[in-house]
Amino acid sequence: MQYYSTNNPNHKVSLAEAVIKGLAPDNGLYMPERIPVLPQELIEKMSEMSFREIGYAVIGALFSEDLSREQIHELVDHTLTFDAPLVKVEYAVYSLELFHGPTLAFKDFGARFCSKLMSMLQTSSEKKVRVLVATSGDTGSAVANGFLGVDGVEVIILFPKGKVSPLQEKQFTTLGQNITALEVDGVFDDCQRLVKQAFLDPDLNQKLLLTSANSINIARWIPQCLYYFYAFSRLPRDGKKVVFAVPSGNFGNIGAGILAQRMGLPIDRFVAATNVNKVVPEYLHGFPFQAKPSVPTVSNSMDVGNPSNFPRLQALYDGDEELFRENVKGYFYTDAQTVEAIQSLQPLGYTLDPHGAVGYLGLKDFMAENSGYVGVFLETAHPGKFRDVVEDALGEKLVLPDRLAAFMEGEKKVIPMGQSFAEFKGFLEGLNQT
Repeated sequence: MQYYSTNNPNHKVSLAEAVIKGLAPDNGLYMPERIPVLPQELIEKMSEMSFREIGYAVIGALFSEDLSREQIHELVDHTLTFDAPLVKVEYAVYSLELFHGPTLAFKDFGARFCSKLMSMLQTSSEKKVRVLVATSGDTGSAVANGFLGVDGVEVIILFPKGKVSPLQEKQFTTLGQNITALEVDGVFDDCQRLVKQAFLDPDLNQKLLLTSANSINIARWIPQCLYYFYAFSRLPRDGKKVVFAVPSGNFGNIGAGILAQRMGLPIDRFVAATNVNKVVPEYLHGFPFQAKPSVPTVSNSMDVGNPSNFPRLQALYDGDEELFRENVKGYFYTDAQTVEAIQSLQPLGYTLDPHGAVGYLGLKDFMAENSGYVGVFLETAHPGKFRDVVEDALGEKLVLPDRLAAFMEGEKKVIPMGQSFAEFKGFLEGLNQT
């Protein structure tokens, strides 16, 4: 299987190059040249299959030209070491809980898959692999913990100063070993810009082997399709059409759902739910796509003003804007609405995190406007990761899981960084001296 750049379909590379490089030299995102379609009989049979068995079938369809059966099983087994339960919240409304992994966020799936696949594909090289990661919250912790202690790999995480929750910060600034955290005096978009500039700098790339573990990397992005297949297989549909509501920031997660749909999973519609960083909902309502500076919110992992995966969504629809807008419905919500959503489910005994709350709101609004659906919203992080917001909303203390509480004991270690690429480049060049 070859992988093409979203900026130039004629630029194609192998799986190994797509994964190790992360970003195409023309700043495009890599996409598989063919999307395999699974037989409907197999999809219907998934209700009798385990999560891992579903994983073997889906990843096998995508990667069997490049990986052996044994490698595919090893990759899936390494990734799916925890469950993604589907929990009924209200009539015809289900939460897909994606926070049962090591860092209690959905990105644990992609980070574990990415680190394992990268180690499989990395050929012998004198150069250490440097993984550059921009994070607005959960990506940093998932990637840091997914790559912690991996030989021959150093992870450099860039995060915006004062704009990541304290617990999220602790999950990637206290680890040490092969994990370095850079505290950037700016917003997430500044972090993302610095990472992209580094990938496109020929001088840096001659000296260093740089790659990404953000969702721009196909090894982080593709495995997220697995939990859509799994959720669909466990969903009581009762003859209704299915809609998935996805809280969205960089739009990799919803893109993976659309990938699953393209592979034959009969999802009827998607809801792209955002906070007030609403460039994609505005596009879906007929406006031109226009990147904007990001605005801080209580759902900080979605504070993205220029979503990197937007070109990937366009590619999934072959550039057909009408089909894109018909299949994906966009909604956005204020902080006040997000807090109200958290409060609204308290009587039902279900606690939302701020991002899941945005997904829930999008699902409810879609279902109010469209009858005959059963809906799933993605609960992307444990509410304890956003303890201050949730406790303020509910007026009560949350009990943190032991894994989260343990992170809070560590000592934060960061390197301050400005917004200039020259400063960041100087830091990276200095790595060759160590």
